[in-house]
Amino acid sequence: MEHSRLGPKRYVGTLMRMTIATVFAMPFMISVCAQEFLAGSGTQAAAFPNPDRSVADIVSPIWHDEKERDRAGESRQLVRLLGIKSGMTVADIGAGSGYYVVRLSPTVGPRGRIIAEDVVPEYLRGLRSRVRNLGLQNVLISLGEPHDPRLPADSIDVAILVHMYHEITQPYGLLYNLVPALRSGARVGIVDVYGPTSGHGTPPELLRCELRAVGYREISLDRLTGSNAYLAIFAPPTVANRTPPEAMVACKAP
Repeated sequence: MEHSRLGPKRYVGTLMRMTIATVFAMPFMISVCAQEFLAGSGTQAAAFPNPDRSVADIVSPIWHDEKERDRAGESRQLVRLLGIKSGMTVADIGAGSGYYVVRLSPTVGPRGRIIAEDVVPEYLRGLRSRVRNLGLQNVLISLGEPHDPRLPADSIDVAILVHMYHEITQPYGLLYNLVPALRSGARVGIVDVYGPTSGHGTPPELLRCELRAVGYREISLDRLTGSNAYLAIFAPPTVANRTPPEAMVACKAP
């Protein structure tokens, strides 16, 4: 997340839900009140190894406010490096307060879609209000789980995980269960800072190892100007070529 987390256990709660069939039968121009849905469950958390490194549960943000973040140009760099453009569907996994949601919504335009996913209902409630107040008509709200983003199958062109990878308690499960949602040619972009996961960063070599363990292939890694952050871009495996959970070996932190 981009701000203080309440912890993955707080994701439980009651939310309005819409079936995937209902959501995707709707026109691309969605009601100003952001729709919510919950996809079917993927492979359960118990099937996957736990990460063999610390997991940050309270974020110390690298930005004081959104204006400072804008001045660093992080979002512009992400759009350029990932090739995000009009008409795409982008999943913001760990959307938090919606910094990227509100900036990518006009980028993908009325024929595109932003799916804002998080595991904390309080964040989604605040984001829903923000989306409604700004009149964003191409945003969907999605409640996920630490091991499963619960996104609709074959729907995503780009998935981003920004300043939150080090918080994921079940990275192998989340990456595995993300694959069915990714379209052919999709890309996964992960933004994090150089540093240990205990210090709210992720060493690139550890990130590479954990994604490789699930079957992802690294495409590029670029240091972002204006901060101590990097953007790593990966190509996902196919559903059939994912590493089976029982064959995964947790990576050790360097």
